Amino acid sequence: MRGTLAITGDREADELLNTEPLALLLGMLLDQQVPMEWAFRAPQRLKERLGGDLDAGVIAAMDEAEVAATFAAKPALHRFPGSMGRRAHQLCRHLVEHHGGDAAAVWADASDGADLLARLRDLPGFGEEKARIFVALLAKRIGIRPPGWEEAAGPFADPTPRSVADVDSRQSFQEVRQWKKAQKAKGKSKAD
Repeated sequence: MRGTLAITGDREADELLNTEPLALLLGMLLDQQVPMEWAFRAPQRLKERLGGDLDAGVIAAMDEAEVAATFAAKPALHRFPGSMGRRAHQLCRHLVEHHGGDAAAVWADASDGADLLARLRDLPGFGEEKARIFVALLAKRIGIRPPGWEEAAGPFADPTPRSVADVDSRQSFQEVRQWKKAQKAKGKSKAD
C-alpha cells in the first residue's frame, strides 16, 4: 500500500498512514469529535506506546481495559480515550476474527464498491458516513477503486474538498477545514 495522505503535519505519522493499513483504519475510526490531524496522528503514537509495532493480533490479544489505559496515558490519544480505546480493541478483534488480522483484507478482494461498503459498515465504529468516506479515501488517496466505488462513496466521491479523502497536502487540508466550517455555518453536513 502506498498512499498520498498528508494530514497530520508529521512526516512519520503520515508515512505510517500511507503504508500501514491498520494505521489507516485506526485513524479513520478515531476521526470523530477531535480535529482530523489529531485522530490520524494517534496510530503513530499508539505504535510507539506498543513498543514500535502496530499489529491487530497483538492489540486484540490485549485486555480491553489495557488498550483503553494505553489510549488514556498522557497525552491521551483521543478526547474520549477510554471509549475509543475500547472501540479500537473491538476493531482489532473483528479484524482477527474476520480478516485474519490483516486490515488490508477488508478491501483487498472486495468484488465491487457495494461489497467494500458493506465490509466497512461491518467494522466496529464504522457507521454509514464513515464507511462512505473511507471508500472515497481508498479510491482517492490509495488507488483502490473497485467497480462502483463512486456510488458506494456517494457525495464523498465528488471533487468537493469535504473530508479526509480529499487531503493530500497542507493546502487541501485547509480547503477541507474551510469547507466544513462553511457547511456548519449553513447548518449542513459533510454529505450535503
